[in-house]
Amino acid sequence: MTTNGLNALLLDLDDTLIGNPMNTFIPAYFKALESFVAGTVPPKRFIEELLAATRAMDHSDGAGLTNEEVFAAAFYPALGVPRQELEPLLGRFYREAFPSLKSLITPRPAAPKIVDWAQRRGLQVVIATNPLFPRTAIEQRMAWGGVGVDLFEYDLVTAYENCHATKSNPAYYREILGGLGRQPEECLMVGDNWDWDIASAAQAGISGFWIAAADARPGASVIGAVGQGSLDDFLRAIENGDLAHDVEQPAAGQATR
Repeated sequence: MTTNGLNALLLDLDDTLIGNPMNTFIPAYFKALESFVAGTVPPKRFIEELLAATRAMDHSDGAGLTNEEVFAAAFYPALGVPRQELEPLLGRFYREAFPSLKSLITPRPAAPKIVDWAQRRGLQVVIATNPLFPRTAIEQRMAWGGVGVDLFEYDLVTAYENCHATKSNPAYYREILGGLGRQPEECLMVGDNWDWDIASAAQAGISGFWIAAADARPGASVIGAVGQGSLDDFLRAIENGDLAHDVEQPAAGQATR
């Protein structure tokens, strides 16, 4: 792929546009949640049911309920607390406590330059983060990384409110294509997770640029990426117009593992 045929750029968020190792962020996120709900729900049980509801979202197939609806159907009944009682508390958590996690995020200077480059060329730009979080949690992380919705107008930010699958299912990418009105060959996915960002997108026919060290090797797979390197490497590639274009991708729906 060269940038000449590119009409939509799909950008992962965590450890792509922003530095945010999940093995650090998630424990801190859980700890903040536990403290916030302790007066209402036993913290250990809260996290157990949160994880179970997250797994339920991960099994969504792109049809029917949104991820938020799947989460609610699994979470609140199992917890035994009415949604109308707990949901306002969670809303307060994202307003009052979630911002304390900002210190865990490292902005990447190339990120706003990439978004600006794409938008100046008329490309549609999608923040294609795994839609397991509510929109507010995603928008806050975007703002902390210098790519907030107050700075750029995005064509789509995927979140659990507006998606019907997660990145583990290529239906996630097909839903994005449908929303944008684009064909797979018009799009490029950029992300650090080989399975979610490269292999799953390829099953929907979308090429990918893998944010990974030059010597990193993916797991067993029959696909390749159009490029590999740091976010700075990707920025240089698009500015110079030298993305690889000779990588054979499987047709949409073809197995990758």
